[in-house]
Amino acid sequence: MVPAGTRVYAVGDIHGRRDLLERLLGRIASHAGDAALNNSLVFLGDYVDRGPQSKAVIDLLLQLDWPGWEIVWLRGNHDQAVIDFVEDPRTYRGWRGFGAAETLVSYGVKAPVFDDERGFAAAREEFLEKCPAEHMEFLHSLKLSHVAGDYMFVHAGVRPGVALDMQSAQDMMWIRDDFLSSHAKLDKVIVHGHSPSEKPVLRRNRIGVDTGAYATGCLTAAVLQGEDCHFLSTLDG
Repeated sequence: MVPAGTRVYAVGDIHGRRDLLERLLGRIASHAGDAALNNSLVFLGDYVDRGPQSKAVIDLLLQLDWPGWEIVWLRGNHDQAVIDFVEDPRTYRGWRGFGAAETLVSYGVKAPVFDDERGFAAAREEFLEKCPAEHMEFLHSLKLSHVAGDYMFVHAGVRPGVALDMQSAQDMMWIRDDFLSSHAKLDKVIVHGHSPSEKPVLRRNRIGVDTGAYATGCLTAAVLQGEDCHFLSTLDG
C-alpha cells in the first residue's frame, strides 16, 4: 500500500504521443479533484521514439506546473538511447531500429538514411543545434527508480533474485522475459512500463501499465491509494 493520505498516479510509456499525454493528464486532474491528499505523478519513462511528437512531449513535461504535487520522471531505454547517441553517434545503428528517425524528425533533424558514420555524426551535430539545452538536461536528470510505500517504480522491471537496492541500470531500463515470467514475491510490488500489453497487468508482484500508446491510442496510468489499484486511460468514456 502507499502511505496514508497519499495517492500515486503512474503513467506508462508515452512514446512521442503528446496528444494522448494531454488527454490522460486531463483525466488525472479530474480524478484527483480537490481531495486533501498528497498526490504524486510518476512517469515510467520512454517519452521519445516511435510516435511523431517526441520534442512536444518533453516540452509539455517541462511545462507541467501542478502546485502541491510531487512529480517524478523515470528513465526508459528509449530516453537513454538519445543520451547514448549524443555521446557516440555510432549508437544510431542500434537506435534506428526502435524509433530514432521519428525522434530526430520531431526536432527538425533529417534522419540518416545509410549506414554511414559521417552521416550519423552530422545528424548528431544537427540534433545538438536544434535540441533545446533544457531537453538534454531533462534526459540526464531522469531517475532509474522511485519508491512509495510498498511499491517500487522502474521503467522495465527488476532482476529476480537480486536485492532491489542492487539492481543494475541495464535491467531497470531493459529487462523483459526474466522479470515478466517470474512469480517470485518481492520486497516491493514493481510498477513498470516497457513491455506493452492490450490491457494493464495486475499481479501480486508487479503492475504493468504500458498499453502500446503510440500504436493503440491507449495511454494508461495506474492509480494507487491505500491497498487499492485501478487504472485510468485515454480510452475511458
